[in-house]
Amino acid sequence: MCGHMCTQADLCDEMQPCKLLAMNFAFTEEQEELRSTIRAFMEAKSSEEAVREQMETDQGYDTEVWTQMAEQMGLQGLAIPEEYGGSGFSFVELGIVLEEMGRALLCAPFFSSVVLGANTLLQSGDDAAKAEHLPKIASGETIAAVAFTEENGRWDEEGIEMQASGSGSDVTLSGTKSFVIDGHIANLFIVAAKSPAGTSLYLVDGDASGITRTQLSTMDQTRKQAKVEFANTPATLLGTEGAGWNVLSTVLDLVAVGLAAEQVGGAQMVLEQAVEYAKVRVQFGRPIGSFQAIKHKCADMLLEVESAKSAAYYGLWCAAEMNDELPSTASLAKAYCSEAYFHAAGENIQIHGGIGFTWEHPAHLYFKRAKSSELLFGDPTYHREQLAQRIGI
Repeated sequence: MCGHMCTQADLCDEMQPCKLLAMNFAFTEEQEELRSTIRAFMEAKSSEEAVREQMETDQGYDTEVWTQMAEQMGLQGLAIPEEYGGSGFSFVELGIVLEEMGRALLCAPFFSSVVLGANTLLQSGDDAAKAEHLPKIASGETIAAVAFTEENGRWDEEGIEMQASGSGSDVTLSGTKSFVIDGHIANLFIVAAKSPAGTSLYLVDGDASGITRTQLSTMDQTRKQAKVEFANTPATLLGTEGAGWNVLSTVLDLVAVGLAAEQVGGAQMVLEQAVEYAKVRVQFGRPIGSFQAIKHKCADMLLEVESAKSAAYYGLWCAAEMNDELPSTASLAKAYCSEAYFHAAGENIQIHGGIGFTWEHPAHLYFKRAKSSELLFGDPTYHREQLAQRIGI
């Protein structure tokens, strides 16, 4: 065994290079304390039993836990400025929370409402809308959903075809949005549509007339999606007319980084599951972790997971600073972390063998989350193409 810190698996010498290759991203003592607190909360409130229970329900989350997250933990308002009822922390702290939620497969509308909804409001430049809606998102009272993807399945501006009719305070929306995360329970929609000035964003009350919600049948039941139809539904302009895609493209970069952090949490968890099983599962009188094939699988997983952490953590720093590197780093992190998580989730099933394929084992829950997250907001091929364009290749 090598003399370095191979704390993750202690299985083989091949694991050592990953520690040397990974970027040295040091969290502060306060941030590590935040991580410990969130992990303890997730272990208590998002156990495998709780996840299985919530994924089978129509609403898809525990309202009591959602209230505790807001009132006792302050999670919904963590990265919302203090002037709007939040705690004013940076995207790095939000990323730590997302990583721990991904590790626990938390069933809650946190990603849709906080990462997507609140950030869209914050980037919109609409002070009145921020003052009205952000405090309610921070308190957990409002569950926001951003509806921009349509049935064509495209994640870019060309995919937005919905039309907005009217102007000023008299605007209505007609059309269909699909793959809306938590669209079945949202009480505030932020909708992207075409106006005479171009792509614009609109606020729609969840109780507004003409809204029809249909929950979609998805592979990953821990994250609900819905089709939302609008028929002459009254709406209010958010921000500047025609500037919707400028806002949305920035938000999607932030969202890509946030999802990458969540993927890292899940990837770390399946790595730990695989290593633990490799240590305790005995075949032919010895732990399977002593076999060369299993050693290589675990070593490759560890290398990819540590590299994914480097990409995600650097993305969090760029998001917190809102610097010029964010667009390229966001696409890089989303592409790499998607593939690392999906590969790790698949290898975890392989290492577990037959039991890993069964409904009773949690390995398949992570596999399904990994696959859905890989496709969400653009698959790795889409983001590599974006990265190439953004760095001028």
